[in-house]
Amino acid sequence: MELTQRRRSMYALSSRIFLQELDVETLKAIEELENFPQLFPTYSKWEERAKKELSTLIQEKLNVDFTDIAIMHLIPYESFYIREDGMIETGGSNPVLQFYNDYGFRVDYEKARVLSADHIGVELEFMYMLLGAEYKALEANDKEAILQVREIQKEFLYNHLLQFAPLYLINVAEQARTPFYKDSAKLVLEFLLEDYEYLKGLQDAKS
Repeated sequence: MELTQRRRSMYALSSRIFLQELDVETLKAIEELENFPQLFPTYSKWEERAKKELSTLIQEKLNVDFTDIAIMHLIPYESFYIREDGMIETGGSNPVLQFYNDYGFRVDYEKARVLSADHIGVELEFMYMLLGAEYKALEANDKEAILQVREIQKEFLYNHLLQFAPLYLINVAEQARTPFYKDSAKLVLEFLLEDYEYLKGLQDAKS
């Protein structure tokens, strides 16, 4: 259960970072993580952190960078990467919506401020929800439900997140101006690849 909770926490952190601009409360919570220096090795040593208040750092540096890597210059939507015309699928035909509908996940577009349900932050949030279901199944010792929800996680990772997130995150790591988003991109990319291998390993061990 501890591993499930750690995985769930990582999906929550990843989703929050790439879904919206930072605020002081969120950044402070990140900097207070026990393993913060390991998760954000370059940002944790960034000289700008010692020079500026968090609010100033966010306003002058981090949120400007977020705008560049999530709104202006890079596109964090799955459909942009998989459609031949490079368009963002904002309608009901977006295939990711079938997954969401099947498992009762609803996108709050106003709160998230995204154009489409296949935004990387929303897809990471969906995985967070699935990990919540896994945790409840573990608490209830429902072995069938545990296996089922893990298979859903693996399928969603393979068919959706891993179809575009690696390329997007590599681009973020290369083009971000701040160590925070460079570290974040590398962190989330490594985590997604490792999590898929973990889920695949569980399936291989079962068969």
